[in-house]
Amino acid sequence: MAIVRTRLPRILPLGLASCALLLLAGNMHRLETPLAFLFPHAPSLLYDRSPFMSLLLEHLVLVLMSSGLAVAVGCCLGITVTRPAGRDFLPVADALASVGQTFPPVAVLALAVPMVGFGTEPTIIALFIYGLFPVLRNTVTGLEGVPEGIRDAARGMGMTQWQALAQVELRTAMPMIMAGVRTSVVINIGTATLGATIGAGGLGEPILAGLATRNPAFVLQGALVVGCLAVVVDGWLGLAQATLGEHAR
Repeated sequence: MAIVRTRLPRILPLGLASCALLLLAGNMHRLETPLAFLFPHAPSLLYDRSPFMSLLLEHLVLVLMSSGLAVAVGCCLGITVTRPAGRDFLPVADALASVGQTFPPVAVLALAVPMVGFGTEPTIIALFIYGLFPVLRNTVTGLEGVPEGIRDAARGMGMTQWQALAQVELRTAMPMIMAGVRTSVVINIGTATLGATIGAGGLGEPILAGLATRNPAFVLQGALVVGCLAVVVDGWLGLAQATLGEHAR
């Protein structure tokens, strides 16, 4: 209860922002007047091929599935390479985490399509690969940054290596790991718009349609919902990161 009371000043605005996002996605037709003012020469003002609420749900499915895989695999790899048995692979993991995000997402999509075809699957694969590296990097950084004194104290209490990892090291490193998760998810929210180019749906559809027909009204509608989604999700993950940071102290 104390945590809820402490976080209430942040929970309320985030809850209101989440409701505003849903209202925006469900009432996009109400933006026709401001869109007409901004783009008087647009051939069509409202994107009506698919409801924005459906596109939002499709987008969330892409992000949740790919980010869930990225978090699970990234944390497992980070734990593995910081254990004595896997420490030889730590330089390789560091190199992959540093170099991985220099590749553009479109290139990852182009490599995934020949293997699994068009649609949702290659998009999830590409987002998983792209979102993996921030989680891996921050997991390694967080676990490597656990003070040696804390590890010694855990061993002095008779904990095994895995007990110390689960009860001490991961708890101490969790704020850093959560920062990587936060970065990964927000990156994937923006990058998932590219999935529309290979038939995965999501909020990239109106953006792609606007670019194809040179209609900035469509682009603005898609970008507005994507941007609001990224801000809302980042806010909730930031709240979770702050809460975990308090538990780690």
